[in-house]
Amino acid sequence: MGKWGEMRTEVWRRREEKRREEKRREEKRREEKRREERREEKRREEKRREEKRREEKRREEKRREEKRKESWGEQARLRRCE
Repeated sequence: MGKWGEMRTEVWRRREEKRREEKRREEKRREEKRREERREEKRREEKRREEKRREEKRREEKRREEKRKESWGEQARLRRCE
């Protein structure tokens, strides 16, 4: 092959190695990005669930309050009737 042919082959091999290495890095970056997106989605989902829980608690508290008011009103009405 000769000296120049070997040098060309070596240069080509190094370029290929660099390309492969860059592809690996790029794949790692993409994978990390996907992981981060999944974590972010989980956080958003947890926030939604937490908000639903809070909303349900507020509704339940309103219902209890309404029942108390109705109960007091009913008791007052019964006392007036007696």
